[in-house]
Amino acid sequence: MCAHTFQSLLSKALSSSTNLSQLYKAHTLLITSGLAKSVFFSGKTISKYAELKRPISSLLVFRQTSTTSSIYLWNSIIRALIHNGMFTKALEFYFQMRETDLKPDRYTFPSVINACASIFDFEKGRIIHEHVLESSCGSDLYIGNALVDMYARFGDLAKARKVFEEIPHKDTVSWNTLMSGYSANGYWEEALEIYHQSKMDGLKPDCFTFSCILPACGGLNVIDEGKVIHGLVEKTGVNADVVVSNGLLSMYFKFERLEDAQRVFDKMVIRDNMSWNSLICGYFNMGFFEESIELFKRVVNRFKPDMLTITSLLRACSHSCDLINGKFIHDYMVKSNFAFDIRVYNILIDTYVKCGDMLAAKEVFDTMRIWDTVSWNSLINGYILNGGYGEGVRLFKMMKIGLKPDYITYVILLSTCSQLADTNFGSQVHCEITKLGVDSYLIVANALVNMYGKCGRLDCVLQVFENTKVRDVVMWNTIIAACVRGEDCILGFRMINRMRTEELMPDKTTMLCILHMCCLLAAKRLGKEIHACILKLGFESSVTIGNALIEMYSKCGDLMKSTLVFNRMKSKDVVTWTSLISAYGMYGEGKKAIRAFHEMEAVGIVPDHVAFVSLIYACSHSGLVEEGLACFAQLEKNCNMKPRLEHYASIVDLLSRSKLLSKAEEFISSMPLKPDASIWGTLLSACRGSDDLKIAERAAQNIIQLGTENTGYYVLASNVYAALGKWEQATIIRKLIQDRGLKKDPGCSWIELRNRLYTFGSRDKLFEQHEKVNQLLGTLARLMTEKGYISELQYDLHDVEDDEKRDMLFGHSERIAIAFGLLNTEPGTPLTVMKNLRVCVDCHTWTKHISNIVRREILVRDANRFHLFRHGSCSCGDHW
Repeated sequence: MCAHTFQSLLSKALSSSTNLSQLYKAHTLLITSGLAKSVFFSGKTISKYAELKRPISSLLVFRQTSTTSSIYLWNSIIRALIHNGMFTKALEFYFQMRETDLKPDRYTFPSVINACASIFDFEKGRIIHEHVLESSCGSDLYIGNALVDMYARFGDLAKARKVFEEIPHKDTVSWNTLMSGYSANGYWEEALEIYHQSKMDGLKPDCFTFSCILPACGGLNVIDEGKVIHGLVEKTGVNADVVVSNGLLSMYFKFERLEDAQRVFDKMVIRDNMSWNSLICGYFNMGFFEESIELFKRVVNRFKPDMLTITSLLRACSHSCDLINGKFIHDYMVKSNFAFDIRVYNILIDTYVKCGDMLAAKEVFDTMRIWDTVSWNSLINGYILNGGYGEGVRLFKMMKIGLKPDYITYVILLSTCSQLADTNFGSQVHCEITKLGVDSYLIVANALVNMYGKCGRLDCVLQVFENTKVRDVVMWNTIIAACVRGEDCILGFRMINRMRTEELMPDKTTMLCILHMCCLLAAKRLGKEIHACILKLGFESSVTIGNALIEMYSKCGDLMKSTLVFNRMKSKDVVTWTSLISAYGMYGEGKKAIRAFHEMEAVGIVPDHVAFVSLIYACSHSGLVEEGLACFAQLEKNCNMKPRLEHYASIVDLLSRSKLLSKAEEFISSMPLKPDASIWGTLLSACRGSDDLKIAERAAQNIIQLGTENTGYYVLASNVYAALGKWEQATIIRKLIQDRGLKKDPGCSWIELRNRLYTFGSRDKLFEQHEKVNQLLGTLARLMTEKGYISELQYDLHDVEDDEKRDMLFGHSERIAIAFGLLNTEPGTPLTVMKNLRVCVDCHTWTKHISNIVRREILVRDANRFHLFRHGSCSCGDHW
């Protein structure tokens, strides 16, 4: 056999080696034939060992070759090392080669440039680029493409673009590489610009072009552009490529076009793991949580999900509180030997927490070898969300032993203090926050304001608020809500003015807080201004805003405007209908309330517990006893709801207001639930207008035995004993109020005149026009006496003489407010007066007479409802 033929056979043996055994035989023949050190065969052997993942063998062959002055051999070993991921070693060989005075050629540079890009070695990449410019290879297309790719991977798109522009004759790879660089770094507009330039340059897009540009369309949400490119994909026939199809799938999911994405998926000839993962994650990202889980379960045997899919599915379970499927996916992960890193463990804990299975969450936590703050925070938050406050605090103390809590930990703890209204623990947490310096976080400051607000500590709320340098709308809303909760509306409106001064744009929550304050103060004028502001800001479509407006107008004495808001609302929920029913109830429009309730059922909205309470309340204030009892029967019979204590209280109120006191007492005795102070208080309150003092005394005794913290019930009980002439028992109860540190809310009334609110207390003398008001009250008293009015002195339950009782009754705050209104308005003008307590029987009778004498409509809102006094009668029909 001639030498040429033998060498040709050896070359074929090397090239055709598909495993190490075959390669070893070919290498042995090279050694025995003396050809092992030839440049040609050494280069081929180095490359073949590299191909079979034996880089050490490649190095041995290179070092055993005496002729290392060949650029071919250096290029071979550099490529071999790069092929096996040994990028740093490859670059070392490159710089060693330069020390031998060998000049790199057009085959050397692309390899080493790729090595720099792979290990993000910007400095060496810059040096090699300088070497390229110093050589005669600067205009080489392959080197230019490699440099564009390297700078793109470094994120230096300006440099990549500069190199690209300097390439004299660009090919498809050049355009695709720059396009890919822009797309991979999120420069979507630039990627599309390059794509359009390439088309103008005559480039025919290939699979790689489309896989680069489709993410840009999705990122920019340019649906029309995406559809055009999809059409081009179909036209060029590259839609069969799975990478391109996956790109289309991902793009349509970013457009949130589920049908188009599903259509692309259904047409795919080949589907890989990426296809299935994209489909499942796409469903999840669009909020179809249950669908994504069901899809996974249906096709789990057809593909291998990646970790992104698994974590998305776990999150889907947490969003839909699907414990069964959460456990199914967890079991699948264990059986499939998924690698559980700390992030996956944390997602599992969060899933079990959201699904309410704290035992499973704790088991996952206990199996972890190490924990980070997310692990601890998730578990602590889980216990707190599920009512395990003590366990949450205990875990917090354990956490501090080995790990420093972060600001999220303290936000969670502050939420605990808020829910428990625990100022002491809240103050301790505040001290730790200050020591660690995390109080500078706005979210922490907001949590502190919220905590102190819910604990009723407005002084601390203001201190935290003033110490916070940067405030967002959440903080403003929180402090305004704290003012509402503390019923300090003056401070609340002051804060609103400060917010306006700082030019911070209010949101829906701000509007809801302000509307609630308008309800508390019955500030109708301000409520109208806020309504105008809501229309201006475009919040009128919000259901919660509409509900708040219905309540505001109804509590400000404008039932017509309240119903108008209701009728204009395009979307209504159960709260909307309940607000309307409650509004009708406040005005004694029981029949309208019943009609609204039936309309709500007719449109398919299922009434809740609150709706039934509001309906029975409306019946109670309209004397519709049979209708109210029918509503109570419907609650359990037709709606499968178990009556709650508040429903029983409503029936007691219904019977009591209609003077059916014995039936009310019998109903209380037959209740399956233990009656609380509110139920006995309702009965006792109704006894005030009755001669049945025995029932009143029994109700009073039950209230005292229950030891309620509500001062009003003790006052009622005291008044009963006073009415019975048992002043000693009345005094004992009054002393009991003092001993328990309870305070009786002082009676007050207010009236809005000429954009100003005037407030009056009982027997108030410290207000402008005091003398004129007294004179007017005296004049009115004489006129009323002539009409046959006699003061009902039994309703002033003080142990004093009748003359003094008469003076006390005439000093009630609503009488002062009405007289003040009469003095400061034109004759015939309607008056609207608000009172914080229930109007007494004598004042109710007094106002009837006044409305007839002065020929005015007088609307009075007390703690229970509205009373429209007109021509000597009241709209309540004495059902209050």
